[in-house]
Amino acid sequence: MNVPENLKYTKDHEWVASDGKVGITDYAQEALGDVVFVELPEVGSALNPGDAFGVLESVKSVSDLYSPVAGKVVAVNQELTTRPELVNEDPYGNGWIIQVEVSAEPAELLSPRAYQSEIEGA
Repeated sequence: MNVPENLKYTKDHEWVASDGKVGITDYAQEALGDVVFVELPEVGSALNPGDAFGVLESVKSVSDLYSPVAGKVVAVNQELTTRPELVNEDPYGNGWIIQVEVSAEPAELLSPRAYQSEIEGA
């Protein structure tokens, strides 16, 4: 499983980058299967850690997305509305979901090593 060193992770399998971009992990996209629809939040939405901000629908299931940080949504990946498969193809790159202007980062975010241990124990 790919776990980039430059990101922080949640136990719900979301990642957050230093620029506030948020997406799901390689582990999550693999478990979901082919993503066929992404519901995105409105730009300007306020989020707290753990808040649901959108939905991923795959051939296997429908899953809520949860914010790893507090802040305001400043961008959404509009390309996912026509190409939801980007979440599967490039979860840490072109498959990012939202970008947040981070106002607070919770202490519960996992380092890459801790996240790797979490998924290996799953």
